[in-house]
Amino acid sequence: MTDLNTRIREHIAYAYQNAPAIKAIMDKAGVTPEEIPTVDDLAKIPVTHKDDLVRMHEENPPFGGFLAVDIDTLPRIYISPGPIYDPQPYDPVVAESGLAAFKQVGFGKGDRVINTFMYHLTPAGLLIDEALRALEATVIPTGPGNTDLQIKMIMDLGASGYAGTPSYLMTLLDRMAEMGIPKEAVPLKKALFSAEPYTPSQRARFENEYGMVTTSAYGTADLGFVGYTKPNVQGFCIVSHVFLQICNPQSGEPLPASEMGEIVATVFNRGYPLIRFGTGDLGILAETPSPECGGQQLLGLFGRTGEAVKVRGMFLHPNQMNMAKKQFPEIKHMQAIITRPANKDVITLRIELKEGAQDNQLAERMKEFVRNAVRLRIDHVEIVPPGVIDPTQREVIDERKWD
Repeated sequence: MTDLNTRIREHIAYAYQNAPAIKAIMDKAGVTPEEIPTVDDLAKIPVTHKDDLVRMHEENPPFGGFLAVDIDTLPRIYISPGPIYDPQPYDPVVAESGLAAFKQVGFGKGDRVINTFMYHLTPAGLLIDEALRALEATVIPTGPGNTDLQIKMIMDLGASGYAGTPSYLMTLLDRMAEMGIPKEAVPLKKALFSAEPYTPSQRARFENEYGMVTTSAYGTADLGFVGYTKPNVQGFCIVSHVFLQICNPQSGEPLPASEMGEIVATVFNRGYPLIRFGTGDLGILAETPSPECGGQQLLGLFGRTGEAVKVRGMFLHPNQMNMAKKQFPEIKHMQAIITRPANKDVITLRIELKEGAQDNQLAERMKEFVRNAVRLRIDHVEIVPPGVIDPTQREVIDERKWD
Protein backbone atom coordinates (compact mmCIF):
# COMPACT_ATOMS: atom_id res chain seq x y z
CA MET A 1 0.00 0.00 0.00
CA THR A 2 2.99 2.32 0.58
CA ASP A 3 3.80 2.45 -3.14
CA LEU A 4 0.16 3.17 -3.98
CA ASN A 5 0.02 5.89 -1.34
CA THR A 6 3.09 7.49 -2.90
CA ARG A 7 1.54 7.35 -6.36
CA ILE A 8 -1.70 8.88 -5.07
CA ARG A 9 0.12 11.64 -3.20
CA GLU A 10 2.30 12.58 -6.19
CA HIS A 11 -0.57 12.36 -8.66
CA ILE A 12 -2.91 14.55 -6.63
CA ALA A 13 -0.20 17.19 -6.24
CA TYR A 14 0.49 17.13 -9.98
CA ALA A 15 -3.19 17.28 -10.97
CA TYR A 16 -3.89 20.11 -8.54
CA GLN A 17 -1.10 22.16 -10.06
CA ASN A 18 -1.74 21.40 -13.74
CA ALA A 19 -5.48 20.68 -14.18
CA PRO A 20 -7.63 23.73 -13.26
CA ALA A 21 -10.74 21.58 -12.83
CA ILE A 22 -9.08 19.40 -10.19
CA LYS A 23 -7.91 22.50 -8.33
CA ALA A 24 -11.43 23.98 -8.46
CA ILE A 25 -13.03 20.74 -7.21
CA MET A 26 -10.60 20.46 -4.31
CA ASP A 27 -10.73 24.16 -3.42
CA LYS A 28 -14.53 24.06 -3.32
CA ALA A 29 -14.32 21.07 -0.97
CA GLY A 30 -11.73 22.85 1.17
CA VAL A 31 -9.10 20.17 0.54
CA THR A 32 -5.41 20.72 -0.23
CA PRO A 33 -3.03 18.18 -1.80
CA GLU A 34 -1.20 17.92 1.53
CA GLU A 35 -4.40 16.53 3.04
CA ILE A 36 -4.37 13.54 0.64
CA PRO A 37 -1.28 11.60 1.78
CA THR A 38 -2.89 8.14 1.47
CA VAL A 39 -5.48 6.21 -0.48
CA ASP A 40 -7.88 6.45 2.42
CA ASP A 41 -7.79 10.25 2.16
CA LEU A 42 -9.09 10.22 -1.43
CA ALA A 43 -12.62 10.24 -0.01
CA LYS A 44 -12.08 13.90 0.96
CA ILE A 45 -12.33 14.75 -2.76
CA PRO A 46 -15.93 14.75 -4.10
CA VAL A 47 -16.94 12.29 -6.80
CA THR A 48 -17.19 13.81 -10.29
CA HIS A 49 -19.99 12.25 -12.34
CA LYS A 50 -20.65 12.27 -16.07
CA ASP A 51 -23.28 14.98 -15.68
CA ASP A 52 -20.68 17.08 -13.83
CA LEU A 53 -18.32 16.63 -16.76
CA VAL A 54 -20.99 17.82 -19.19
CA ARG A 55 -21.62 20.95 -17.12
CA MET A 56 -17.92 21.67 -16.64
CA HIS A 57 -17.25 21.24 -20.35
CA GLU A 58 -20.01 23.70 -21.13
CA GLU A 59 -18.67 26.21 -18.61
CA ASN A 60 -15.01 25.81 -19.55
CA PRO A 61 -14.64 24.48 -23.10
CA PRO A 62 -13.27 22.43 -24.62
CA PHE A 63 -12.08 20.05 -21.86
CA GLY A 64 -13.71 21.41 -18.73
CA GLY A 65 -10.34 22.29 -17.21
CA PHE A 66 -9.21 18.66 -16.89
CA LEU A 67 -6.50 18.79 -19.56
CA ALA A 68 -3.10 18.98 -17.88
CA VAL A 69 -0.88 19.23 -20.97
CA ASP A 70 -0.57 21.54 -23.97
CA ILE A 71 -3.51 20.94 -26.34
CA ASP A 72 -1.11 21.00 -29.29
CA THR A 73 0.57 17.83 -27.98
CA LEU A 74 -2.63 15.77 -28.24
CA PRO A 75 -2.55 13.02 -30.89
CA ARG A 76 -6.36 12.80 -30.98
CA ILE A 77 -9.55 14.28 -29.56
CA TYR A 78 -12.80 12.30 -29.38
CA ILE A 79 -16.39 13.27 -28.65
CA SER A 80 -18.82 11.39 -26.44
CA PRO A 81 -22.48 12.13 -25.58
CA GLY A 82 -22.96 15.33 -23.64
CA PRO A 83 -21.20 16.51 -25.68
CA ILE A 84 -17.87 15.88 -23.97
CA TYR A 85 -14.56 16.23 -25.76
CA ASP A 86 -12.26 13.43 -24.65
CA PRO A 87 -8.57 14.23 -25.14
CA GLN A 88 -6.23 11.34 -25.82
CA PRO A 89 -2.83 12.46 -24.48
CA TYR A 90 0.08 10.10 -24.83
CA ASP A 91 1.21 8.68 -21.50
CA PRO A 92 3.74 5.82 -21.66
CA VAL A 93 2.62 4.39 -18.30
CA VAL A 94 -1.01 4.28 -19.43
CA ALA A 95 -0.08 2.87 -22.84
CA GLU A 96 1.95 0.01 -21.33
CA SER A 97 -0.64 -0.76 -18.66
CA GLY A 98 -3.39 -0.91 -21.28
CA LEU A 99 -1.61 -3.72 -23.14
CA ALA A 100 -2.33 -6.21 -20.35
CA ALA A 101 -5.61 -7.44 -21.85
CA PHE A 102 -4.01 -7.96 -25.26
CA LYS A 103 -1.08 -9.85 -23.78
CA GLN A 104 -3.56 -12.04 -21.92
CA VAL A 105 -4.75 -13.63 -25.17
CA GLY A 106 -1.28 -13.60 -26.71
CA PHE A 107 -1.67 -11.08 -29.51
CA GLY A 108 1.67 -10.45 -31.19
CA LYS A 109 3.77 -10.63 -34.33
CA GLY A 110 2.26 -13.03 -36.85
CA ASP A 111 -1.33 -12.35 -35.80
CA ARG A 112 -3.70 -10.74 -38.28
CA VAL A 113 -6.56 -9.25 -36.28
CA ILE A 114 -9.90 -7.98 -37.56
CA ASN A 115 -10.87 -4.92 -35.50
CA THR A 116 -14.64 -4.53 -35.74
CA PHE A 117 -14.89 -1.49 -33.46
CA MET A 118 -15.69 1.89 -35.02
CA TYR A 119 -12.75 4.11 -35.91
CA HIS A 120 -14.61 7.41 -36.01
CA LEU A 121 -16.08 9.59 -33.23
CA THR A 122 -15.50 6.97 -30.52
CA PRO A 123 -12.06 5.92 -29.19
CA ALA A 124 -12.45 2.12 -29.19
CA GLY A 125 -11.30 1.39 -32.75
CA LEU A 126 -8.08 3.39 -32.67
CA LEU A 127 -7.19 2.53 -29.06
CA ILE A 128 -7.38 -1.17 -29.87
CA ASP A 129 -5.58 -0.61 -33.16
CA GLU A 130 -2.70 1.12 -31.36
CA ALA A 131 -2.42 -1.61 -28.73
CA LEU A 132 -2.32 -4.35 -31.35
CA ARG A 133 0.31 -2.51 -33.35
CA ALA A 134 2.40 -1.95 -30.20
CA LEU A 135 2.50 -5.74 -29.87
CA GLU A 136 3.49 -6.04 -33.56
CA ALA A 137 0.25 -7.65 -34.67
CA THR A 138 -1.18 -6.78 -38.09
CA VAL A 139 -4.53 -4.98 -37.89
CA ILE A 140 -7.34 -5.42 -40.40
CA PRO A 141 -9.50 -2.34 -39.66
CA THR A 142 -12.90 -3.60 -40.72
CA GLY A 143 -15.16 -1.66 -38.36
CA PRO A 144 -18.69 -2.97 -37.72
CA GLY A 145 -21.06 -4.51 -40.26
CA ASN A 146 -20.59 -5.98 -43.76
CA THR A 147 -20.66 -9.50 -42.33
CA ASP A 148 -20.09 -11.43 -45.57
CA LEU A 149 -17.15 -9.20 -46.52
CA GLN A 150 -15.68 -9.62 -43.04
CA ILE A 151 -15.90 -13.39 -43.41
CA LYS A 152 -14.18 -13.25 -46.80
CA MET A 153 -11.35 -11.21 -45.29
CA ILE A 154 -11.02 -13.59 -42.33
CA MET A 155 -10.76 -16.60 -44.63
CA ASP A 156 -8.66 -15.02 -47.40
CA LEU A 157 -6.18 -13.38 -45.02
CA GLY A 158 -6.12 -16.16 -42.45
CA ALA A 159 -7.09 -13.79 -39.63
CA SER A 160 -6.12 -15.35 -36.32
CA GLY A 161 -7.57 -12.63 -34.07
CA TYR A 162 -10.82 -10.75 -33.45
CA ALA A 163 -11.56 -7.55 -31.55
CA GLY A 164 -15.16 -6.42 -31.06
CA THR A 165 -18.34 -7.35 -29.22
CA PRO A 166 -18.98 -11.02 -28.43
CA SER A 167 -22.42 -10.82 -30.03
CA TYR A 168 -20.94 -9.79 -33.38
CA LEU A 169 -18.47 -12.69 -33.29
CA MET A 170 -21.51 -14.93 -32.70
CA THR A 171 -23.07 -13.37 -35.79
CA LEU A 172 -19.92 -14.04 -37.83
CA LEU A 173 -19.71 -17.67 -36.70
CA ASP A 174 -23.43 -18.25 -37.32
CA ARG A 175 -23.06 -16.88 -40.83
CA MET A 176 -19.98 -19.00 -41.45
CA ALA A 177 -21.97 -22.08 -40.47
CA GLU A 178 -24.74 -21.06 -42.90
CA MET A 179 -22.10 -20.74 -45.63
CA GLY A 180 -20.90 -24.26 -44.94
CA ILE A 181 -17.53 -23.31 -43.45
CA PRO A 182 -16.59 -26.04 -40.95
CA LYS A 183 -15.45 -25.04 -37.48
CA GLU A 184 -11.99 -26.50 -37.97
CA ALA A 185 -11.49 -24.24 -41.00
CA VAL A 186 -12.16 -21.01 -39.07
CA PRO A 187 -8.72 -19.42 -38.48
CA LEU A 188 -9.77 -17.20 -35.55
CA LYS A 189 -7.99 -18.35 -32.39
CA LYS A 190 -7.70 -15.22 -30.22
CA ALA A 191 -10.40 -12.70 -29.29
CA LEU A 192 -10.71 -9.55 -27.21
CA PHE A 193 -14.23 -8.34 -26.40
CA SER A 194 -15.63 -5.16 -24.93
CA ALA A 195 -18.71 -2.88 -24.86
CA GLU A 196 -21.20 -5.52 -23.71
CA PRO A 197 -21.46 -8.49 -21.30
CA TYR A 198 -19.58 -11.66 -22.21
CA THR A 199 -21.86 -14.53 -21.25
CA PRO A 200 -20.92 -18.06 -20.16
CA SER A 201 -22.69 -19.58 -23.18
CA GLN A 202 -20.68 -17.37 -25.52
CA ARG A 203 -17.44 -18.29 -23.77
CA ALA A 204 -18.30 -21.99 -24.02
CA ARG A 205 -18.87 -21.69 -27.75
CA PHE A 206 -15.77 -19.64 -28.55
CA GLU A 207 -13.34 -21.48 -26.29
CA ASN A 208 -14.70 -25.04 -26.28
CA GLU A 209 -16.12 -25.36 -29.81
CA TYR A 210 -13.62 -23.17 -31.67
CA GLY A 211 -10.56 -23.46 -29.40
CA MET A 212 -10.13 -19.71 -28.95
CA VAL A 213 -8.27 -17.89 -26.19
CA THR A 214 -10.51 -14.98 -25.12
CA THR A 215 -10.70 -12.05 -22.75
CA SER A 216 -13.29 -9.36 -22.10
CA ALA A 217 -12.13 -5.81 -21.38
CA TYR A 218 -14.02 -3.29 -19.25
CA GLY A 219 -13.52 0.36 -20.14
CA THR A 220 -15.18 3.69 -20.81
CA ALA A 221 -14.62 6.51 -23.30
CA ASP A 222 -13.45 8.77 -20.47
CA LEU A 223 -11.15 6.31 -18.71
CA GLY A 224 -9.95 4.01 -21.47
CA PHE A 225 -9.13 0.44 -20.41
CA VAL A 226 -10.00 -0.34 -16.79
CA GLY A 227 -9.83 -4.13 -16.45
CA TYR A 228 -9.92 -7.46 -18.23
CA THR A 229 -10.84 -11.08 -17.57
CA LYS A 230 -8.55 -14.03 -16.90
CA PRO A 231 -9.34 -17.75 -16.74
CA ASN A 232 -10.60 -18.94 -13.37
CA VAL A 233 -10.75 -15.37 -12.01
CA GLN A 234 -14.18 -13.90 -11.25
CA GLY A 235 -14.79 -10.53 -12.87
CA PHE A 236 -11.96 -8.28 -14.00
CA CYS A 237 -8.32 -7.77 -13.09
CA ILE A 238 -7.80 -3.99 -12.90
CA VAL A 239 -4.98 -2.45 -14.96
CA SER A 240 -2.15 -0.82 -13.05
CA HIS A 241 -2.81 2.80 -14.10
CA VAL A 242 -6.33 2.75 -12.59
CA PHE A 243 -7.32 2.71 -8.91
CA LEU A 244 -10.92 1.83 -8.12
CA GLN A 245 -13.12 2.55 -5.13
CA ILE A 246 -16.65 1.23 -4.61
CA CYS A 247 -18.72 4.07 -3.22
CA ASN A 248 -22.17 4.92 -1.96
CA PRO A 249 -23.90 6.33 -5.08
CA GLN A 250 -25.52 9.13 -3.07
CA SER A 251 -22.76 10.24 -0.68
CA GLY A 252 -19.63 9.16 -2.54
CA GLU A 253 -18.28 7.55 0.63
CA PRO A 254 -16.14 4.45 -0.03
CA LEU A 255 -17.75 1.15 0.92
CA PRO A 256 -15.98 -1.90 2.34
CA ALA A 257 -14.76 -4.57 -0.05
CA SER A 258 -17.45 -7.14 -0.91
CA GLU A 259 -20.22 -4.49 -0.81
CA MET A 260 -21.93 -3.29 -3.99
CA GLY A 261 -21.78 0.36 -4.98
CA GLU A 262 -20.78 2.77 -7.72
CA ILE A 263 -17.42 2.19 -9.38
CA VAL A 264 -15.33 5.34 -8.83
CA ALA A 265 -12.02 5.54 -10.67
CA THR A 266 -8.83 7.52 -10.24
CA VAL A 267 -6.58 7.33 -13.30
CA PHE A 268 -2.83 7.86 -13.18
CA ASN A 269 -2.84 9.74 -16.47
CA ARG A 270 -0.68 12.87 -16.38
CA GLY A 271 -2.36 14.37 -19.44
CA TYR A 272 -5.99 13.88 -18.41
CA PRO A 273 -6.06 13.22 -14.65
CA LEU A 274 -9.60 12.18 -13.80
CA ILE A 275 -9.73 11.78 -10.01
CA ARG A 276 -12.66 10.11 -8.24
CA PHE A 277 -14.63 9.83 -11.47
CA GLY A 278 -18.00 8.16 -10.97
CA THR A 279 -18.57 5.73 -13.83
CA GLY A 280 -22.27 5.15 -13.05
CA ASP A 281 -21.58 1.39 -13.11
CA LEU A 282 -22.33 -0.78 -10.10
CA GLY A 283 -19.62 -3.19 -8.97
CA ILE A 284 -18.02 -5.09 -6.09
CA LEU A 285 -14.31 -5.26 -5.27
CA ALA A 286 -12.81 -8.51 -4.01
CA GLU A 287 -11.83 -8.38 -0.36
CA THR A 288 -8.82 -10.57 -1.16
CA PRO A 289 -7.88 -10.13 -4.83
CA SER A 290 -6.79 -13.18 -6.80
CA PRO A 291 -2.98 -13.46 -7.06
CA GLU A 292 -3.55 -13.79 -10.81
CA CYS A 293 -4.59 -10.13 -10.92
CA GLY A 294 -1.50 -8.68 -9.26
CA GLY A 295 -3.67 -5.81 -8.03
CA GLN A 296 -7.33 -5.00 -7.61
CA GLN A 297 -10.07 -7.42 -8.67
CA LEU A 298 -13.53 -6.20 -9.67
CA LEU A 299 -15.92 -9.10 -9.10
CA GLY A 300 -18.34 -7.99 -11.80
CA LEU A 301 -20.61 -5.32 -13.25
CA PHE A 302 -24.14 -5.28 -11.84
CA GLY A 303 -25.99 -2.55 -13.74
CA ARG A 304 -26.07 1.23 -13.75
CA THR A 305 -26.70 3.77 -11.03
CA GLY A 306 -28.22 6.29 -13.44
CA GLU A 307 -30.62 6.09 -16.33
CA ALA A 308 -28.16 5.71 -19.23
CA VAL A 309 -28.17 2.28 -20.89
CA LYS A 310 -25.32 0.88 -22.99
CA VAL A 311 -26.54 -0.48 -26.32
CA ARG A 312 -24.18 -1.94 -28.91
CA GLY A 313 -21.29 -0.33 -27.11
CA MET A 314 -22.86 3.16 -26.98
CA PHE A 315 -24.75 4.84 -24.13
CA LEU A 316 -28.35 5.86 -24.74
CA HIS A 317 -29.36 8.52 -22.21
CA PRO A 318 -32.84 9.96 -21.53
CA ASN A 319 -31.44 13.43 -22.25
CA GLN A 320 -30.72 12.29 -25.80
CA MET A 321 -34.30 11.07 -26.08
CA ASN A 322 -35.58 14.43 -24.90
CA MET A 323 -33.40 16.20 -27.44
CA ALA A 324 -34.86 14.05 -30.20
CA LYS A 325 -38.43 14.64 -28.99
CA LYS A 326 -37.97 18.42 -29.07
CA GLN A 327 -37.26 18.25 -32.80
CA PHE A 328 -40.72 16.79 -33.48
CA PRO A 329 -43.52 18.91 -31.98
CA GLU A 330 -46.15 16.32 -32.93
CA ILE A 331 -44.76 13.88 -30.32
CA LYS A 332 -46.44 13.82 -26.89
CA HIS A 333 -44.59 10.90 -25.26
CA MET A 334 -41.66 8.75 -26.38
CA GLN A 335 -40.00 5.69 -24.91
CA ALA A 336 -37.16 3.42 -26.03
CA ILE A 337 -37.38 -0.30 -25.24
CA ILE A 338 -34.16 -2.34 -25.44
CA THR A 339 -34.55 -6.10 -26.03
CA ARG A 340 -32.13 -8.84 -27.06
CA PRO A 341 -33.66 -11.54 -29.28
CA ALA A 342 -31.15 -13.96 -30.82
CA ASN A 343 -28.23 -12.32 -28.97
CA LYS A 344 -28.68 -9.02 -30.82
CA ASP A 345 -29.60 -5.69 -29.22
CA VAL A 346 -32.84 -4.31 -30.65
CA ILE A 347 -34.10 -0.76 -30.04
CA THR A 348 -37.83 -0.20 -30.40
CA LEU A 349 -39.04 3.39 -30.18
CA ARG A 350 -42.61 3.85 -29.00
CA ILE A 351 -44.23 7.16 -29.87
CA GLU A 352 -47.54 8.66 -28.77
CA LEU A 353 -48.67 11.56 -30.94
CA LYS A 354 -50.41 14.67 -29.69
CA GLU A 355 -54.12 14.83 -30.33
CA GLY A 356 -54.81 15.65 -33.97
CA ALA A 357 -51.19 15.21 -35.05
CA GLN A 358 -50.44 13.27 -38.23
CA ASP A 359 -47.79 10.60 -38.72
CA ASN A 360 -46.18 12.23 -41.80
CA GLN A 361 -43.57 9.46 -42.14
CA LEU A 362 -42.48 10.17 -38.58
CA ALA A 363 -40.96 6.71 -38.16
CA GLU A 364 -38.39 7.16 -40.92
CA ARG A 365 -37.63 10.75 -39.93
CA MET A 366 -37.11 9.73 -36.32
CA LYS A 367 -34.82 6.84 -37.29
CA GLU A 368 -32.69 9.22 -39.34
CA PHE A 369 -32.53 11.87 -36.64
CA VAL A 370 -31.58 9.45 -33.86
CA ARG A 371 -28.97 7.78 -36.06
CA ASN A 372 -27.31 11.15 -36.70
CA ALA A 373 -27.72 12.63 -33.21
CA VAL A 374 -27.14 9.60 -30.99
CA ARG A 375 -25.14 7.37 -33.39
CA LEU A 376 -27.44 4.42 -32.72
CA ARG A 377 -29.67 2.60 -35.19
CA ILE A 378 -33.36 2.45 -34.26
CA ASP A 379 -34.70 -0.94 -35.35
CA HIS A 380 -38.43 -0.33 -34.98
CA VAL A 381 -40.69 2.68 -34.48
CA GLU A 382 -44.20 2.03 -33.17
CA ILE A 383 -46.89 4.71 -33.15
CA VAL A 384 -48.93 3.68 -30.10
CA PRO A 385 -52.37 4.79 -28.91
CA PRO A 386 -52.80 7.07 -25.88
CA GLY A 387 -52.12 5.36 -22.56
CA VAL A 388 -49.61 2.77 -23.78
CA ILE A 389 -46.66 4.88 -22.62
CA ASP A 390 -46.64 5.66 -18.91
CA PRO A 391 -44.95 9.10 -18.63
CA THR A 392 -43.93 8.30 -15.04
CA GLN A 393 -41.72 5.42 -16.23
CA ARG A 394 -38.18 5.73 -17.54
CA GLU A 395 -37.72 6.95 -21.08
CA VAL A 396 -35.15 4.20 -21.74
CA ILE A 397 -36.20 0.74 -20.52
CA ASP A 398 -33.78 -2.17 -20.66
CA GLU A 399 -35.63 -5.48 -21.03
CA ARG A 400 -32.61 -7.53 -22.16
CA LYS A 401 -31.91 -10.94 -20.64
CA TRP A 402 -28.29 -12.10 -20.39
CA ASP A 403 -27.82 -15.86 -20.07
